[in-house]
Amino acid sequence: MTKSRKSTTNFSSTPPPSFPNTRMRRNRKEPWVRNLVEENRLSTHDLIYPVFIIEGKNRREKIDSMPDVERTTIDILLKTAENALEQGIPALALFPVIDSDKKNITGKEALNSKNLICSAIRELKKTLPEMGLICDIALDPYTIHGHDGIVDVNGKVINDETISMLCKQALVQAEAGADIVAPSDMMDGRIGAIRTTLDKNGFQDTSILSYAAKYASSFYGPFRDAVNSKNLLKGDKKTYQMNPANSDEALREVALDIQEGADMIMVKPGLPYLDIIQRVKENFAVPTFSYQVSGEYSMMKAADKNGWLSYEQTMMESLISLKRAGSDSIFTYAALDAARIIKNNI
Repeated sequence: MTKSRKSTTNFSSTPPPSFPNTRMRRNRKEPWVRNLVEENRLSTHDLIYPVFIIEGKNRREKIDSMPDVERTTIDILLKTAENALEQGIPALALFPVIDSDKKNITGKEALNSKNLICSAIRELKKTLPEMGLICDIALDPYTIHGHDGIVDVNGKVINDETISMLCKQALVQAEAGADIVAPSDMMDGRIGAIRTTLDKNGFQDTSILSYAAKYASSFYGPFRDAVNSKNLLKGDKKTYQMNPANSDEALREVALDIQEGADMIMVKPGLPYLDIIQRVKENFAVPTFSYQVSGEYSMMKAADKNGWLSYEQTMMESLISLKRAGSDSIFTYAALDAARIIKNNI
């Protein structure tokens, strides 16, 4: 009979003292150690709070697709802005909700120096001059077709005629007191044209935040509800916003806008485009912003309502992931919630 071989493996032996030499868990053992080695930290100074403004006095309107986000009149917005400042949030991004009787095919209300957005800028600057104001440059809130630019008889958004309007829109907002104008339209060449217009009119210090890599995303639906443009939109925006499949193209867009005078760059949406944020930051080393858009926010809120996820935990995790990818600042509808959590955890 053949003898069975005796196993040489000694499962009861203790690992030598040197095994393993590197224990990654040592840097995770206590909260204070985790804080010491934390590579990325989210601050209230990284947050920008987008707000929706409506006409009138002492009015609030709920947005069904964006839980806990409201459209408010300017007088209420002043209180919101004061609260944001107290929480350490340095800037608001202003989005007007324009009454239908002020919309037309060219969006000319955008050029009215007494329009809703300019009135809001003046009131905010008069009451809270230290609050930074970032103002959207695009025609979609003002048009009856919901596009970001002027359309021809065939419904095509035409580039150069739109740029002329955007330059005038940027100028009236700068005159009202906007600190940063933020072209979100994705027309070719608009950054250089707006920079020239601002400089010629004495607004050399007005910054430009370019939505350089704005994708034709499905995550914008609740925002379009908020500004009442969803049901107006004819077709889609794929002829001027970027294809979600492309990343090299984003770098070309960013390079062009930097050459034309952009001070800061936006990648939008945020979480589905972490790779774009990282590539932009690594390739250009410019101030890089991201936008946690309405669809991202609303998904977390809906999941929390159904008990599937924690809104606060997923929101904070998504914000730190945007920071980790390379975002210097983040537009988020959760800014007030995030600021509260950050301050409570300090």
